[in-house]
Amino acid sequence: MKLMDMPEAITDWSRILASTMAGASGTVQTRAHQSGDVRLRLVEYGAGYLADHWCSKGHIIYVLAGALGIEHENGKPACMLSAGMSWQVADGEGPAHRVRSETGARVFIVD
Repeated sequence: MKLMDMPEAITDWSRILASTMAGASGTVQTRAHQSGDVRLRLVEYGAGYLADHWCSKGHIIYVLAGALGIEHENGKPACMLSAGMSWQVADGEGPAHRVRSETGARVFIVD
């Protein structure tokens, strides 16, 4: 990733309104900040959340609290993450993926 067109800034996440979306099961609350081509997100997955789609976009995910799994469309074993762990993948690399969280999780995502 090459970070360009991103001026120095502070993001006060408490001032960004959260949007709530339903997954295949459960809900997710997302606060997002766009800076050039880079999107920063603070995401809270509710307990029992399963994404309603497979994704091939690149992400860097850092788990702040809770736990989640990154499932793979091709059946590859899920990557299980808990607080203090991260997962990363480039655009179009590896199989498509989706998030599942049985207990809920709060994560910071760069994509």
